[in-house]
Amino acid sequence: MLTFTDRAREMIRSYIEGSDGELGALRVHVGGSPLSPNFELTLVSDDERREGEREFDTGDFTVLVEDAQVPDLDGATVDFVEHVNESGFEVRTRPSREPGAPQNEAPRGPLAEKVRELLDQQVNPAIASHGGEISLVDVQGTEVYVEMSGGCQGCAMSRMTLRQGVERMLREAVPELTAVHDVTDHTSGEDPYYKQVD
Repeated sequence: MLTFTDRAREMIRSYIEGSDGELGALRVHVGGSPLSPNFELTLVSDDERREGEREFDTGDFTVLVEDAQVPDLDGATVDFVEHVNESGFEVRTRPSREPGAPQNEAPRGPLAEKVRELLDQQVNPAIASHGGEISLVDVQGTEVYVEMSGGCQGCAMSRMTLRQGVERMLREAVPELTAVHDVTDHTSGEDPYYKQVD
């Protein structure tokens, strides 16, 4: 289910060995939205294992994952990366869709309809002059996930546009909304406002 790079295996083994036998398993927890997940990796002892967790033997250590989250990690790769200012574990999942690709099924429900209507009737006509568009890509409870495209993708002002303009309009029009998340990959696409430099 999960693949560990050699570097990730080496680091996990070193942490386990450094715990003098107190820690023996790696718990992987998935949070956030399916379109913008976040991962928490924690080394735990045998007595910290929870009911409803599935065990996977990697050969070097045991991985614990909640039953309900097993499909979310299918095909994922765990790596240990080092950058200039930070280092740590990175989980790369198999994307359910490529950024910017049309969704197979649009979010549904009263909240999704209200948000989509506001985006279509007020927000997108206003930013169309800049060649931009904002789309609703997911709804989780009372939180929505939007994606910017066209001239908005990677624009230095996109964060301010989202926070000061779009989010304020959405919260006023849809009071039950609690959060607006931007899941745009601002460095991809044919011509984003800025590109990532390796």
